[in-house]
Amino acid sequence: MKCQILHESKGRIRVHFCQKHMTLNQADIAEYALSAVNGVTKVQVFDRTCDVILYYRCDRQEVLSALADFCYSADAEALVPAKTGRALNREFEDMLETAIFRRLLHKLLLPAPVRKVLSWLRAIRFIIKGLKCLLRGKLEVEVLDAVAIAVSMLRGDDNTAGSVMFLLKIGDILDEWTHKKSVDDLARTMSLGVEQVWMLTADGEELLVPVSQIQKGDCVTVRTGSMIPLDGKVISGDAMVNQASMTGESVPVHKSAGAYVYAGTVVEDGECTVQVENTAGSGRYDRIVKMIEESEQMKSSAESKAANLADRLVPWCLGGTLLTYLLTGNATKAVSILMVDFSCALKLAMPISVLSAMRQCAESGVTVKGGKFLEAVAEADTIVFDKTGTLTHSQPRVAKIIPFGGRDEAEMLRLAACLEEHYPHSIANAVVAEAEQRGLLHEERHSKVEYVVAHGISSTIDGERVVIGSYHFVVEDEACKIPDERIFRHLPKEYSHLYLAIGGEIAAVICIEDPLRDEAKAVIDSLHSLGLSNIVMMTGDNERTAKSVAEKVGVDAYYAEVLPEDKAAFIRAEHKAGRRVIMIGDGVNDSPALSEADAGIAISTGAAIAREIADITISANDLYALVDLKRLSNALMNRIGRNYRTIIGFNLGLILLGAAGILPPATSALLHNASTLAIGLKSMTDLPA
Repeated sequence: MKCQILHESKGRIRVHFCQKHMTLNQADIAEYALSAVNGVTKVQVFDRTCDVILYYRCDRQEVLSALADFCYSADAEALVPAKTGRALNREFEDMLETAIFRRLLHKLLLPAPVRKVLSWLRAIRFIIKGLKCLLRGKLEVEVLDAVAIAVSMLRGDDNTAGSVMFLLKIGDILDEWTHKKSVDDLARTMSLGVEQVWMLTADGEELLVPVSQIQKGDCVTVRTGSMIPLDGKVISGDAMVNQASMTGESVPVHKSAGAYVYAGTVVEDGECTVQVENTAGSGRYDRIVKMIEESEQMKSSAESKAANLADRLVPWCLGGTLLTYLLTGNATKAVSILMVDFSCALKLAMPISVLSAMRQCAESGVTVKGGKFLEAVAEADTIVFDKTGTLTHSQPRVAKIIPFGGRDEAEMLRLAACLEEHYPHSIANAVVAEAEQRGLLHEERHSKVEYVVAHGISSTIDGERVVIGSYHFVVEDEACKIPDERIFRHLPKEYSHLYLAIGGEIAAVICIEDPLRDEAKAVIDSLHSLGLSNIVMMTGDNERTAKSVAEKVGVDAYYAEVLPEDKAAFIRAEHKAGRRVIMIGDGVNDSPALSEADAGIAISTGAAIAREIADITISANDLYALVDLKRLSNALMNRIGRNYRTIIGFNLGLILLGAAGILPPATSALLHNASTLAIGLKSMTDLPA
């Protein structure tokens, strides 16, 4: 790209692209393509002037080479996400410019009689809105605006009325812009998180492929606990689908052949084969925006308190206006009070604070579904951890395989992987990974596999029933025989055990080592320091393993060999004791407890049903995301409280100054709107880490 250097300083260079004009799409391409250059830390593109500012830490010559090589190619365009926010900003910039330009024309060019007629026409719209509000039986900010404008017009004070209406319009544009930008910023940080799917080939074989390779018309199979990756129509199978994220339905919906299913919904039970109609990315952004807008309905009690207070203060403002007029006989002083209301700032700043916190969480690898869950995290005193995949790594490893009855070790691992790959979980993933590492490829020789929640998997191979899972499931529930009691009694106790049985007899025991996360103890200590006084670990593992992990990480209490219902019962007991509880887990078996908790947190690599039910999802990279979540939640509640005090104090000051005759109505309106915007913009900034 031919360009001219306009200004340069250490680590910063401003250049002008030598082109007549730059489209918004070209500006996005330039920003994302140049941002991808190694050593470039930030890029700002000004499409109106065709200027670009680059901040860099690399050698200056590398930046110049990148600028020289840059072009609007298809490869560069591929780096641009579906939504960038540039078009949204331009839309509101144009709206502001139009409003200001019209105001200048109105003031400078139109004769006084014409201005008066136009002012009355504009005033009528505000008066009608106020009357409609009264007819609904409500006293809200529209009534204050209507009274202030009507009184000014009736007094012949067209300038004040015109200034007030102009400022109200500017305030509405800025409020909407601030809100939409917050939603847009958050939406662009979120995704469905489905990377691979089971594609059904023409010959009936299932292949695990990246979701990006799926084309319209391809068929994918989805089973219990997994997320439906793409929109499409069910062509076979029966499944109960949780689609609360799309439709708000509280119970799973039965889906069979001919039914339509949506990306992002989850199969709670059964399985189905879906013929894809919308490929990856289609409508994803809009669905995420819808989810965010719905999540705003999940207001924290602090947000609700602020909104309710704003509405309750409207009658007091009207009463203060009337009282001021009765005492002073000065309509200007009375109207000054009407120019100030608490509603705008309170109702804008609180949701913006929450959306900003949700965006910041998303940047830290944490997805939050609503403000009330951030408040729950801030106020919680108890957190319950599942062990496997949370305090321990989400990728356990196979330590050894103990076959029975002279069976081949490799063949047992091959069979176990064949079954486990259909229901991804941390332990199942370990078995599949070990088989791949050993180069043990397998054919799908089994019949339909069935998943038994919190127990294991069953199927049939060559006419024999095959089960794999916990001791409780395989030995106690399925009554499978133990071929060699001596070996069985001396299984290595330092490992977790996965039991494989064929034809009613134990065929192999797969020993799983579940390494403790390096950061687990530091995270537990940090959570203690941030106000969580009761940190509990609950696991289905044996007492010895649970005790060892609990001692290493420093939890306050632990419970071993628990069932899913035990975790949920523990949380209910904590609620009865007056405590607020966070639950964190990653499996299908954690779903009841996640649902029961004040804030359920799922690991991103865990079962899709856990992520769907959970209120918050954190990255599996490390547990420090939990610490970030707690800190941000605490900081959010502090910001909401600070905003609350600032808004009440500042606007009360404006009312008193207006009543004293120090501030005229137009100045009161200007300061009120300016403070609302300032607090809204401040609420959009990052919370302290």
